[in-house]
Amino acid sequence: MSEFARIPMQFVGPMRLSGQVVEGEFEVPLATYESPLWPSVNRGARVSMNCEKGIQCTVVDDRMTRSVLFEAPDATAALQALQKIRAGMPKLQEIVAGTSRFAKLIDLHSQIAGNLLFLRFEFTTGDASGHNMCTQAAEALMNHILEYHPDLQYGSISGNYCSDKKATAVNGILGRGKYVVAELLIPGKICSRYLKTTPEKIVQLNIRKNLIGTMLAGGLRSANAHFANMLLGFYLATGQDAANIVEGSQGLTLAEERGGDLYFSVTLPNLIVGTVGNGKGLDFVQENMRRMGLAETRDPGENSRRLACLCAGAVLCGELSLLAAQTNPGELMEAHRRIERGQ
Repeated sequence: MSEFARIPMQFVGPMRLSGQVVEGEFEVPLATYESPLWPSVNRGARVSMNCEKGIQCTVVDDRMTRSVLFEAPDATAALQALQKIRAGMPKLQEIVAGTSRFAKLIDLHSQIAGNLLFLRFEFTTGDASGHNMCTQAAEALMNHILEYHPDLQYGSISGNYCSDKKATAVNGILGRGKYVVAELLIPGKICSRYLKTTPEKIVQLNIRKNLIGTMLAGGLRSANAHFANMLLGFYLATGQDAANIVEGSQGLTLAEERGGDLYFSVTLPNLIVGTVGNGKGLDFVQENMRRMGLAETRDPGENSRRLACLCAGAVLCGELSLLAAQTNPGELMEAHRRIERGQ
């Protein structure tokens, strides 16, 4: 019999969103032990409600990946096999279509290391995050390739060139999950009223902390203050595979002063979320999806893209609020003392 870990959860917002797939005011759930996160994200959401267009969300790309590994006699044989595999792309797409109603093979990338051949299959997966769907499709593709390329031998169903739940450069370059950008233009007077700071201070801190500080630390395709906090809270509350915050938190925060106003954006190239699949059948997850307006039947993939936009909006709200707090000496620790310790 399964037991459940009880994690405190609250809805935050509303926040105002606009864009290709979302329009309106939304509340989102965050499950976390870090209780200051709720009022912090709420503050960012309140800012969005006082901005004309709210948070504008753009889904740049949407794909899920699985890499497989073959062993060839040598690099020449690996290259020859790769050329034939690429030439047979239509057949590979046909095989994938036979494994699922929603999986579609959209691209293929490769690496040859010595006599090893790595193939990175890229799929669309409808409203599912796609872990199992992609693995099942990749298994069928491997069986086909091994049958028609006798020089190749099975290496592994996962060769780490995906890359799943690891901080790598390839995901940001080639894409894995939803690639979402969330942007907000904040009037200077709103910065002063709700964030107790100025656009200039946030821009300066973002450069010094998120860009220079992360570079000095050796960050990998990442320049943000705490994307992982909002991602974990959102993932746990919506039935996602929480380990995917590893690549999900590889994102960028940008801030510019524009005529006395603040342009603020977060870019999340690796948001791996879905509205169907493992974890989504839990009662509390279904209720959370319903409250976010994601229980309706839409075209395949639309609900998951809407969910990704809601997630990116929450990330922006929390990132904005924290950076604002860190422009003011003592504010961050005071919030933790008051909310977490009750002092």
